[in-house]
Amino acid sequence: MEGSAPDFLETAASWLRCYRCWSQNLEVQVHYEGVLRVDPESGEAAEPVEEVQEAVVQCLDCLHDQPHLNLAFYEEDGRRVSRIEAVEDRWERMVVGRPWVASCTVTVDSEQIESCSGPEAADSLAFGAFGDHGTREFFTHVRFHKHDGDQIVIHMLVELYARSEQEAADVLSDAARGPLSLTSLAEESRPPAAAASPEDPH
Repeated sequence: MEGSAPDFLETAASWLRCYRCWSQNLEVQVHYEGVLRVDPESGEAAEPVEEVQEAVVQCLDCLHDQPHLNLAFYEEDGRRVSRIEAVEDRWERMVVGRPWVASCTVTVDSEQIESCSGPEAADSLAFGAFGDHGTREFFTHVRFHKHDGDQIVIHMLVELYARSEQEAADVLSDAARGPLSLTSLAEESRPPAAAASPEDPH
Protein backbone atom coordinates (compact mmCIF):
# COMPACT_ATOMS: atom_id res chain seq x y z
CA MET A 1 0.00 0.00 0.00
CA GLU A 2 1.09 3.54 -0.66
CA GLY A 3 1.32 5.92 2.30
CA SER A 4 -0.79 5.63 5.42
CA ALA A 5 -4.55 5.66 5.77
CA PRO A 6 -6.36 8.82 6.94
CA ASP A 7 -7.79 8.60 10.46
CA PHE A 8 -11.35 7.98 9.29
CA LEU A 9 -10.22 4.87 7.43
CA GLU A 10 -9.41 3.11 10.69
CA THR A 11 -13.10 2.48 11.48
CA ALA A 12 -15.18 -0.37 10.09
CA ALA A 13 -17.65 2.12 8.60
CA SER A 14 -14.91 3.24 6.22
CA TRP A 15 -14.39 -0.11 4.54
CA LEU A 16 -17.84 -1.63 5.17
CA ARG A 17 -19.22 0.10 2.10
CA CYS A 18 -19.37 -0.18 -1.67
CA TYR A 19 -16.03 0.74 -3.19
CA ARG A 20 -17.74 2.34 -6.21
CA CYS A 21 -20.61 4.42 -4.79
CA TRP A 22 -19.72 4.24 -1.04
CA SER A 23 -23.20 2.96 -0.16
CA GLN A 24 -23.46 0.86 3.01
CA ASN A 25 -26.55 -0.92 1.68
CA LEU A 26 -24.92 -4.33 1.24
CA GLU A 27 -25.98 -7.96 1.21
CA VAL A 28 -24.14 -11.29 1.18
CA GLN A 29 -25.04 -14.01 -1.29
CA VAL A 30 -23.88 -17.39 0.02
CA HIS A 31 -23.64 -20.39 -2.28
CA TYR A 32 -23.26 -23.66 -0.41
CA GLU A 33 -22.67 -27.22 -1.51
CA GLY A 34 -22.14 -29.93 1.03
CA VAL A 35 -22.48 -33.56 2.01
CA LEU A 36 -23.81 -34.10 5.54
CA ARG A 37 -23.57 -37.27 7.57
CA VAL A 38 -26.94 -38.50 8.92
CA ASP A 39 -27.14 -39.74 12.50
CA PRO A 40 -29.04 -43.09 12.31
CA GLU A 41 -30.64 -42.62 15.73
CA SER A 42 -31.69 -38.96 15.75
CA GLY A 43 -31.97 -38.34 12.02
CA GLU A 44 -29.89 -35.20 12.39
CA ALA A 45 -27.80 -34.23 9.38
CA ALA A 46 -25.33 -31.92 11.07
CA GLU A 47 -21.81 -33.25 10.65
CA PRO A 48 -20.40 -32.21 7.26
CA VAL A 49 -18.44 -34.86 5.39
CA GLU A 50 -17.37 -32.27 2.85
CA GLU A 51 -18.54 -28.78 2.05
CA VAL A 52 -17.82 -25.96 -0.36
CA GLN A 53 -19.03 -22.47 0.43
CA GLU A 54 -18.64 -19.29 -1.59
CA ALA A 55 -19.85 -15.89 -0.44
CA VAL A 56 -20.15 -12.73 -2.53
CA VAL A 57 -20.85 -9.32 -1.01
CA GLN A 58 -22.95 -7.11 -3.27
CA CYS A 59 -24.08 -3.47 -3.18
CA LEU A 60 -27.87 -3.17 -3.39
CA ASP A 61 -27.67 0.36 -4.80
CA CYS A 62 -25.32 -0.10 -7.77
CA LEU A 63 -25.48 -3.94 -7.84
CA HIS A 64 -21.70 -4.41 -8.06
CA ASP A 65 -19.81 -7.17 -6.26
CA GLN A 66 -17.45 -6.05 -3.50
CA PRO A 67 -14.14 -7.93 -3.86
CA HIS A 68 -12.57 -5.90 -1.03
CA LEU A 69 -14.94 -7.58 1.46
CA ASN A 70 -14.95 -11.17 2.65
CA LEU A 71 -17.33 -13.26 4.76
CA ALA A 72 -15.48 -14.96 7.62
CA PHE A 73 -16.80 -17.64 9.99
CA TYR A 74 -15.98 -18.06 13.67
CA GLU A 75 -16.95 -20.38 16.51
CA GLU A 76 -18.24 -18.40 19.50
CA ASP A 77 -19.77 -20.11 22.54
CA GLY A 78 -20.36 -23.25 20.53
CA ARG A 79 -22.17 -21.55 17.68
CA ARG A 80 -21.04 -20.50 14.24
CA VAL A 81 -20.92 -16.74 13.70
CA SER A 82 -20.37 -15.01 10.37
CA ARG A 83 -18.90 -11.54 9.99
CA ILE A 84 -17.86 -9.30 7.10
CA GLU A 85 -14.16 -8.41 7.08
CA ALA A 86 -12.00 -6.23 4.87
CA VAL A 87 -9.41 -7.80 2.56
CA GLU A 88 -6.32 -6.10 3.97
CA ASP A 89 -4.24 -5.78 0.79
CA ARG A 90 -7.16 -4.49 -1.27
CA TRP A 91 -9.81 -2.48 0.59
CA GLU A 92 -8.02 0.85 1.07
CA ARG A 93 -6.86 0.97 -2.54
CA MET A 94 -10.37 0.26 -3.81
CA VAL A 95 -12.40 2.46 -1.44
CA VAL A 96 -10.09 5.50 -1.57
CA GLY A 97 -8.78 5.00 -5.10
CA ARG A 98 -10.08 6.07 -8.47
CA PRO A 99 -10.93 4.01 -11.55
CA TRP A 100 -8.18 3.48 -14.10
CA VAL A 101 -8.64 1.90 -17.52
CA ALA A 102 -5.76 0.02 -19.10
CA SER A 103 -5.36 -1.23 -22.63
CA CYS A 104 -3.01 -4.17 -22.33
CA THR A 105 -1.95 -7.63 -23.42
CA VAL A 106 -0.94 -10.61 -21.33
CA THR A 107 0.86 -13.58 -22.87
CA VAL A 108 0.21 -16.93 -21.20
CA ASP A 109 0.85 -20.60 -21.90
CA SER A 110 -2.09 -22.14 -23.73
CA GLU A 111 -2.45 -24.79 -21.00
CA GLN A 112 -3.50 -22.01 -18.59
CA ILE A 113 -6.65 -21.39 -20.64
CA GLU A 114 -9.51 -23.84 -20.17
CA SER A 115 -11.52 -22.52 -23.11
CA CYS A 116 -10.90 -19.85 -25.73
CA SER A 117 -14.19 -20.22 -27.61
CA GLY A 118 -17.86 -20.37 -26.71
CA PRO A 119 -19.79 -18.67 -23.90
CA GLU A 120 -17.13 -19.38 -21.25
CA ALA A 121 -14.25 -17.99 -23.30
CA ALA A 122 -14.22 -14.43 -21.93
CA ASP A 123 -14.09 -15.51 -18.27
CA SER A 124 -11.58 -18.23 -19.06
CA LEU A 125 -9.25 -15.82 -20.87
CA ALA A 126 -9.63 -13.16 -18.14
CA PHE A 127 -8.82 -15.74 -15.46
CA GLY A 128 -5.91 -17.04 -17.51
CA ALA A 129 -4.50 -13.52 -17.77
CA PHE A 130 -5.04 -12.24 -14.21
CA GLY A 131 -6.31 -15.12 -12.07
CA ASP A 132 -9.05 -14.25 -9.57
CA HIS A 133 -8.31 -10.55 -10.09
CA GLY A 134 -9.43 -10.91 -13.71
CA THR A 135 -12.84 -12.35 -12.86
CA ARG A 136 -13.56 -10.92 -9.39
CA GLU A 137 -11.85 -7.55 -8.92
CA PHE A 138 -11.10 -6.10 -12.35
CA PHE A 139 -13.72 -5.26 -14.96
CA THR A 140 -12.06 -7.15 -17.80
CA HIS A 141 -13.18 -6.87 -21.41
CA VAL A 142 -11.38 -9.33 -23.67
CA ARG A 143 -11.13 -7.67 -27.08
CA PHE A 144 -9.52 -10.59 -28.90
CA HIS A 145 -6.79 -13.19 -28.52
CA LYS A 146 -4.16 -14.71 -30.79
CA HIS A 147 -2.45 -18.08 -30.73
CA ASP A 148 1.33 -17.93 -31.04
CA GLY A 149 2.70 -21.46 -30.92
CA ASP A 150 2.17 -22.79 -27.40
CA GLN A 151 1.18 -19.37 -26.12
CA ILE A 152 -1.91 -17.18 -26.26
CA VAL A 153 -1.73 -13.39 -26.43
CA ILE A 154 -4.82 -11.87 -24.80
CA HIS A 155 -5.76 -8.28 -25.72
CA MET A 156 -7.93 -6.58 -23.08
CA LEU A 157 -9.41 -3.41 -21.68
CA VAL A 158 -9.22 -3.55 -17.88
CA GLU A 159 -10.78 -1.24 -15.28
CA LEU A 160 -9.37 -1.31 -11.76
CA TYR A 161 -9.25 0.98 -8.74
CA ALA A 162 -6.01 2.49 -7.46
CA ARG A 163 -4.73 5.63 -5.74
CA SER A 164 -2.18 6.51 -8.41
CA GLU A 165 -1.09 5.58 -11.91
CA GLN A 166 1.95 3.78 -10.54
CA GLU A 167 -0.13 1.76 -8.10
CA ALA A 168 -2.53 0.78 -10.90
CA ALA A 169 0.38 -0.39 -13.05
CA ASP A 170 1.88 -2.32 -10.12
CA VAL A 171 -1.43 -4.05 -9.33
CA LEU A 172 -1.80 -5.15 -12.96
CA SER A 173 1.80 -6.34 -13.09
CA ASP A 174 1.48 -8.31 -9.84
CA ALA A 175 -1.78 -9.94 -10.97
CA ALA A 176 -0.64 -10.86 -14.49
CA ARG A 177 0.05 -14.58 -14.95
CA GLY A 178 2.41 -13.93 -17.84
CA PRO A 179 4.33 -11.07 -19.50
CA LEU A 180 2.24 -7.88 -19.38
CA SER A 181 2.39 -5.12 -21.99
CA LEU A 182 0.60 -1.84 -21.18
CA THR A 183 -0.44 0.16 -24.23
CA SER A 184 -2.22 2.89 -22.25
CA LEU A 185 -3.38 3.63 -18.71
CA ALA A 186 -5.85 6.46 -18.12
CA GLU A 187 -7.69 7.77 -15.07
CA GLU A 188 -11.48 7.85 -15.26
CA SER A 189 -14.09 9.77 -13.26
CA ARG A 190 -15.50 8.12 -10.17
CA PRO A 191 -19.12 6.91 -10.39
CA PRO A 192 -21.66 9.10 -8.53
CA ALA A 193 -21.72 8.48 -4.79
CA ALA A 194 -24.84 7.09 -3.16
CA ALA A 195 -26.81 9.43 -0.88
CA ALA A 196 -24.95 9.76 2.41
CA SER A 197 -25.61 11.26 5.81
CA PRO A 198 -23.90 14.57 6.76
CA GLU A 199 -21.67 12.66 9.19
CA ASP A 200 -20.35 10.39 6.44
CA PRO A 201 -16.62 11.18 5.92
CA HIS A 202 -17.01 10.64 2.18
